[in-house]
Amino acid sequence: MRRFGTPVVGEREARRVTKRPAPSHPLQSLCFPLVCGEEPFFIDRLTALLENTVLTEDEKAFNQTVLYGNDVSMSTITDTARRFPMMSERQVVIVREAQNIRDFDNLLPYIDHYQNSTILVLAYKNKKPDKRKGVFKKLGNT
Repeated sequence: MRRFGTPVVGEREARRVTKRPAPSHPLQSLCFPLVCGEEPFFIDRLTALLENTVLTEDEKAFNQTVLYGNDVSMSTITDTARRFPMMSERQVVIVREAQNIRDFDNLLPYIDHYQNSTILVLAYKNKKPDKRKGVFKKLGNT
């Protein structure tokens, strides 16, 4: 039974994330979903889909963290993403309103040495990321 009546853009990719890979799978292509665009409805919808389906209800208590770009710095986000999951294969860190983070360049060291068991979702709303910055170039290549 489907939760939503109509499919949203990117729902197929979100379902690919929710499939449990074999423990030896490195999750390289799934570690940094950057959900961005000028339509906040679809960004919220895709983020909610990831938030509700990647982890089970029991795993969410310890392994799911939702942060807001206005309230945190990039060092707090990377510290949270470097933690190991507790009694689960993975953890999910969702950053809403990621466009408000000032020190985005501090994500570069984490991208080079990321945690395989962490899915870091960056919801970048209402504007497109500046593709000239090194962080977004690197995210485009991972």
